Amino acid sequence: MVRPQGLYCPAGDFYIDPWQPVATAIVTHGHADHARVGMGTYHGSEEGLPILRWRLGEQAYRSHAYGEAFDLGRVRVSLHPAGHVLGSAQVRIEDGDHVWVVSGDYKRQHDPTCSAFELVPCSTFITESTFALPIYRWPDTAQVAAEIVEWREHCAARGETAVLFCYALGKAQRILAELAKHSSRPVWVHGAIASGVDVYRQAGVVMADTELVADAKSRDEWAGELVLAPPSAAGSAWMRRFRRVQTGFASGWMRIRGNRRRRNFDRGFVISDHADWPALLQTIEESGAERVIAHHGRSEALLRVLAERGLRVDRFDTGVEGERA
Repeated sequence: MVRPQGLYCPAGDFYIDPWQPVATAIVTHGHADHARVGMGTYHGSEEGLPILRWRLGEQAYRSHAYGEAFDLGRVRVSLHPAGHVLGSAQVRIEDGDHVWVVSGDYKRQHDPTCSAFELVPCSTFITESTFALPIYRWPDTAQVAAEIVEWREHCAARGETAVLFCYALGKAQRILAELAKHSSRPVWVHGAIASGVDVYRQAGVVMADTELVADAKSRDEWAGELVLAPPSAAGSAWMRRFRRVQTGFASGWMRIRGNRRRRNFDRGFVISDHADWPALLQTIEESGAERVIAHHGRSEALLRVLAERGLRVDRFDTGVEGERA
């Protein structure tokens, strides 16, 4: 059920990704719309603990290995890989008669920076629906990384800097991991991205070598370099250090070309850390769920298709924002 504080499990007396302070919270991953300060106790995955410490500081954490069951109130809980970002988890809840799975954000595509998605059978599946429209179908990420390298070379020939905007947690590290397979050249990063890269490296994730933008170079020395920056840097004074630039954006929203034009980017690269339309339908079918509850995103089309297939459907309105960029 949904309370003003967040998604609540009465039998266990805990919340999942609450958006207001509560005594006991299970946090699916470290993105700001899921992990917030002010909770009494935080339960999360062992893999995701470094991310939570980085984002939230020292709190009362209780970390759990994937698949390890623990009791909260009258229910048995376990966390399972969601494949979204490092440490992301689905939450399985069992009371002896019924099994619920709260997906958190998830994806089925290969990602070298985090544990792969694990299918968890259940009777009720609470799913994200960020990209729940048939148009959203993701290309192979390795191929997109090759296109980013080609774009950098194109910019080099024109004496331009290739500035690629992307999320600082998850997306940037995934791009760097994919680029490591295509090029030995270092990638320059904004300070907001560099700290997250350090956390991933300490977790053993292999990525392309990086240099901090703030450390070096005059305006005349950036031609042909690839720079990763968060969306907030677009149009800011930070961009003035580059004399000539092309800008790109890495996001699932770039699947629709009009989004790139409206945001005034030169290139759009389709990379998402969420499930696309086929993956949403595949996951729901394979879960065996008889009831599906969608939250955040474009759930209307998804719920209509599922209802036509005979499933019981519903929607929760939550404080989760999903991928905005």
